[in-house]
Amino acid sequence: MSDIFDQGNQPHKEQAERTVLGCMLVGRRALDDGLRLLAETDFYSPVNQIIFNQIRSTSDKVSAVTPELLAGELDKHGNLEKVGGSDYLAELVAAAPAPASLPYYAQAVKDAARQRKLIQVGTRIAQLGHSSDVGNVSDAISLALNEAFTLGDERTTRDYVDAHTADEELLRHIDNIQQGVIPDGVPTGFRDIDEVTRGLQPGQMVVVAGRPAMGKSTLGMDFARSAALHHDMCTVVFSLEMSRMELMQRINSAETDIPLSAFRNADKITQEHWDTLNVMWSKLEDKPLYIDDSPGLNITDIRAKCRRLKQSDDLKLVVIDYLQLMSSGRPTNNRQQEVSEYSRQMKLLAKELGVPVVVLSQLNRNVEMRNDKKPQLSDLRESGSIEQDADVVFLVHRPDVYDREDRPGEADVIMAKHRNGPTDTFTLAFLGAFSKFKDMPQGYGEGGEI
Repeated sequence: MSDIFDQGNQPHKEQAERTVLGCMLVGRRALDDGLRLLAETDFYSPVNQIIFNQIRSTSDKVSAVTPELLAGELDKHGNLEKVGGSDYLAELVAAAPAPASLPYYAQAVKDAARQRKLIQVGTRIAQLGHSSDVGNVSDAISLALNEAFTLGDERTTRDYVDAHTADEELLRHIDNIQQGVIPDGVPTGFRDIDEVTRGLQPGQMVVVAGRPAMGKSTLGMDFARSAALHHDMCTVVFSLEMSRMELMQRINSAETDIPLSAFRNADKITQEHWDTLNVMWSKLEDKPLYIDDSPGLNITDIRAKCRRLKQSDDLKLVVIDYLQLMSSGRPTNNRQQEVSEYSRQMKLLAKELGVPVVVLSQLNRNVEMRNDKKPQLSDLRESGSIEQDADVVFLVHRPDVYDREDRPGEADVIMAKHRNGPTDTFTLAFLGAFSKFKDMPQGYGEGGEI
């Protein structure tokens, strides 16, 4: 029986490779199509790889690559005899069909290359499993998942479009929103915030920042509850600070209005509370909310798990609590650079998955040195790149943390950055006893308090 991992007998389409190269030597459009659709590594034959690479480099200097010109360039670099001389180039051109057929043969070459990559990834995963120097099995599994999902995410290169076509897509998108065909975004659950943002948008990195005890984790969980429990949008929460038991206490308190303190003292849970909690438990059975409190989570783990949820459950929202607790697992002498890399990876993850990624972040102590204690973008802790990478930044500020008599029970959620729209400050009620924020009454702040 042949070994399916035999590296010497990989899937390939020799005739399709020759046809593609022949077409590229016949017509300029076929040349451009070949360079756009394929890469050197898509060719199995080393000879064809050399020829494709030479065609690509030669095309940078001239408008068309003829067999004679190509032969001269190959000879100049000592490769003409390696590829079979001018006779082989002549054979390619003689056997080439109409140049317009190149995309068909290019797809055959590409498919064979993807088959080979599948085998290579399978081999690497098998090697990870057999390797005796793998000190941490969890790390090996994360690497294996990352390898596997890289395959599933492979896409053909997106080509350019003219401005008229792009504008048509924009107008159709606006019309679809107005007609209710597609939703605005992921609802935050807060009236005024959703009015300004139209919901958390796909591909956005959204930062929720605050000093300790301001409620940034609470606001992040409010976003998650709104998406998963009230709009049935698949949501995953990665908690590096709280256990899933603590998170479920907060979720149950916020949803049922049973005081959070009761969950921390079981004697306070009455029979009425039990009836309410059992109804809540049944409600959660069909809600797409996932919680991961794995210790030592890193970006590789998070990316692999999000990819899996995207494929299996159409993931719509990611919440990470919080950025500064992430670790690469390796010693580092530059914490600011490390946090900057995490921030960049969060933004790339949002773009890759096409979902909003809400990242909770600490603010530094500069806030408390100001008279009004109001946070600013520059207060983001340990890295200026967080401010740069984020599409939206919410800064949570509760005046009564510093002065109990200053607007007790109120919070300002300051939208300090909004890449695609206006900034604003939203006043919410903070119900700490139930671990949630809540909209103020309609019209609050317009001409006086209500």
